[in-house]
Amino acid sequence: MLPPSETRSPLSPFRAFVVWFRAETAGVQGRWVGRVEHVMSGEATRFETLEELLAFITRVLAQVKVQHPDEP
Repeated sequence: MLPPSETRSPLSPFRAFVVWFRAETAGVQGRWVGRVEHVMSGEATRFETLEELLAFITRVLAQVKVQHPDEP
């Protein structure tokens, strides 16, 4: 087995997020409630569905790709 550094690209802080889930989150039941924050920009939003969480992450990652095209 190869060490992780040889099998994966480096983790970039430009693609790091912190996600907080509220107590009523129950992924099995399809309930996703919380807050997500992009580490580098501080941009954050609250979400009430998995789709909202993923939409925020997708939007921010698209911005990162445009603003920092050389980031791994």
